[in-house]
Amino acid sequence: MSRQAGRNHMIPVYVYILESEKRGYYIGIGKNLNSRLKKHNSGGVLSTKNRRPFKLIHSEKYEDYSSARTREKEIKSYKGGNKFRELINHYRVV
Repeated sequence: MSRQAGRNHMIPVYVYILESEKRGYYIGIGKNLNSRLKKHNSGGVLSTKNRRPFKLIHSEKYEDYSSARTREKEIKSYKGGNKFRELINHYRVV
């Protein structure tokens, strides 16, 4: 579990979905959504560098890494199916 230096509260962890302008979606996990999006769009993530640019279309906040990782795996199991389409269409970040 992560703690900020000198603080007694937890750093939230986010599960996020990015949509590529070229093709497909990317489901990931991170502590800072803005820096993760910048890293994806700058080519700093090997698995997504050929699908840039991306836009954030969905995010969920969790109190701990374990909960976020469980949810990330759950969403990845939806990929391409009806549950995934419902999720991205219902909760789109505008």
